[in-house]
Amino acid sequence: MKIEDVLHTNNFESEYHKASLNIIYTSNFIQGLFKEVIDRENITLQQFNVLRILRGQQGKPSTINLLKERLLDKMSDVSRIVDRLVQKKLVSRCISDKDRRAVDIYITAAGLAILKRLDQEVNTHRLLGHHLSEEECEQLNCLLDKMRG
Repeated sequence: MKIEDVLHTNNFESEYHKASLNIIYTSNFIQGLFKEVIDRENITLQQFNVLRILRGQQGKPSTINLLKERLLDKMSDVSRIVDRLVQKKLVSRCISDKDRRAVDIYITAAGLAILKRLDQEVNTHRLLGHHLSEEECEQLNCLLDKMRG
């Protein structure tokens, strides 16, 4: 569906303005698809992102700063997200062996189990593959990377 049809307007300042609105709308659309699936596990998109980062550490400890660097939503309060995941027993926190001032964060077996269940449903190929070919995704990735500089 064209962005003009979604927003019910053809009155854009420029193609740059139209592209900006299109990117924002599409981002929200994709997040909505993910949220629909992730909500079933009673976690947020930000919590899902933290769990995936921790799983990617493959058992190595993570810190709040590492999570902040890698989190997709840079506006998130990572400490609060981790606190909630600890309450849900999806991650654990402990004092670092290397630096007593630092806290190491690990994903738990329960956190890994949630991700395993979600891996089947949060399938980006299935979500995007209906509308875009692999080559079109590659082209889109290049354009988005170029846009960010």
